[in-house]
Order: sequence, then C-alpha cells, then structure tokens
Amino acid sequence: MKVTAYAALESKGKLESYTYELGELESEQVDIKVNYCGICHSDLSMINNEWGMTQYPLVPGHEIVGEVVATGSAVKSVKVGDYVGLGWLSASCMSCHECLDGSQHLCSNNEATIVGRHGGFADYVRGHWSWAIPLPKNIDMSKAGPLLCGGITVFNPILLADVKPTDTVGVIGIGGLGHMAIKFLKHWGCEVIAFSSNPNKKEQILNMGANRVINSKSPEELESITGKLNFILNTTNVTLDWNSYLTTLAPKGKFHTVGAVLEPMGIPAFSLIMGEKSVGGSPIGSPALTKTMLEFCVRHNIYPTVEEFDMKDVNEAVKHLEDGKARFRIVLKN
Repeated sequence: MKVTAYAALESKGKLESYTYELGELESEQVDIKVNYCGICHSDLSMINNEWGMTQYPLVPGHEIVGEVVATGSAVKSVKVGDYVGLGWLSASCMSCHECLDGSQHLCSNNEATIVGRHGGFADYVRGHWSWAIPLPKNIDMSKAGPLLCGGITVFNPILLADVKPTDTVGVIGIGGLGHMAIKFLKHWGCEVIAFSSNPNKKEQILNMGANRVINSKSPEELESITGKLNFILNTTNVTLDWNSYLTTLAPKGKFHTVGAVLEPMGIPAFSLIMGEKSVGGSPIGSPALTKTMLEFCVRHNIYPTVEEFDMKDVNEAVKHLEDGKARFRIVLKN
C-alpha cells in the first residue's frame, strides 16, 4: 500500500510531503485509514530528537483515530469497517510475563508507533490488532485522538494510586495533559486542586472542573494546603521545587509523575519517610484500560479541549504547539 504522509527529514526540520510503501500486511496487523491525528508534545520531542532515538525520515503522529481498511489473516478483535484508535504503542510481543498479565504497555519488546516506524501524520497507518482499540459508539472522533496518548497517560495513575471519590487531589501543570486530568478527577468525584503559575488561566481552570487554583509561585498559597492532598499528579516536564509539593500531601499521600522530567528529581527522603508518602510514575496504559477509559469518556462526555487544523497545515499546527499557544490539544483532520 502506498502512503502519503508528512515527514521530518532531519532534526528540527519542517515536515515535508513524503510517500512510502507499507509492504505486505502481516497476519496480525491492521491498516487504518486516518481520519484524525492529534499532535502531542512527544511528537515535538521526536521531531527534534530530544530523546536521542529518532530515525529520519520520521512521520510523527500517535494519537490516531480512523477506520480499519485491511486485516491480516490472524486478526481477532477488529474487522474492516470498524473505527479504532492507535496511540503511543502499535505492538507488543503478546508472550512475555507483562503481556500475559494484561500489562502490554510494559512489554520490554513493544513497538512505539513513531519509533523506528511511521506514524499518523498520513492517510494510512499500520499496527498490531491488539493496539487498534475499538472506539465506543457515539464517541466524538474529532476530539478522541488525544485520549489515545495524553488521556490514558493521566487516567492510568488514578487507578494505580487507588484514588477514591472522597480524596482531595492536586494536578501540577494545566496544559495538554493537566486539563484532561482535571476533567477525569472531577468526574471521579474528587475535590480537585490545580497548581498553576499563570494567574490568567484561573477562571478557565475553574471552568474545567477544578475546585480551587493554587498559585504555585506563592509560598503562602502552598502553605494553606499543607498536609491536605491524598494524591498529586505532575504533568510538567520541567524541574520544580518538588519538596514544596510533597509538603501538601497528607500522610500516606502519593505523588505521581507522568511528565518526562529529564533532570534527576531532587526529593528529600525525610519528606517521604515521616508521612509514609510515596513517589511513582507511569507511561500510558494497557489496551483494556484504554478501552475502559474511552467508555468512561463517552459516559461522562469527557473530551480534551482541542483546536483543529487540516493535515496539510501540519507545520502551522506544530509551530502553534511549539510556541505554547495550544489550548489545549491540537488535532489534525484528514
């Protein structure tokens, strides 16, 4: 199959029109006609080779929703004509302990959609059937793409940390990930505290569902919630004063990061020991959990706030994200 796409040919390069052949469809693979594809900050990191693993030419895009147009002979759960989503991972080995345990996202031999292969800034994309997540009926496909990466990234920690509806929780960084976390936690039943350094966002953050907005640059405001939070989710990828947030945790509270902070996180041991607090992190989630999350979103009408660009305007869309102007996720339409 011939694919028309947009690819970066070098680090920090603009995306250019690019065509390639997919080759023969393997028995457990599916081909998906891309209807929409979100742009994630991870796409920027890969375009710019910030993680040192990009192979060029690179076709980014891993928040894909579309229609199955071909299936291999051994495909089990989807058929031609089904609408599916494909996120950060496009395959896993299906035979290791983690895969057999239902934690396919932790498979050490998994295949990332845009690492060493081409992603969704294209008219077609290919993946293993297990990662082609069936979309619930009545889902808004124009807004569903970012749920396949950003959405599951902030949904999984809620279950990992056993967050309860009676909990008071905090979200650090109200951007592409954080705004979705607020929406999930609000519908989970929690009291939600948002940490933001931008006072101009306060009204907007409250409208998302936060009960209170704390100015993260104000020691007085941080002190006002000392020992109050059962769970904090960090969505930022920059170094912060982590101890100032740990002090807001209640005894047995949990601090969880999904932000890819590249520098070591300086966390004092006694800040954890004296209150039996813990620090954790996670990537995305399993296919089963992703499907559950999508059903939860449809049930409660939870979607990311998106701005839509035509696929042909991909460079304009990428610059919009790079300049920090996205409010709050960007979706490309084919």
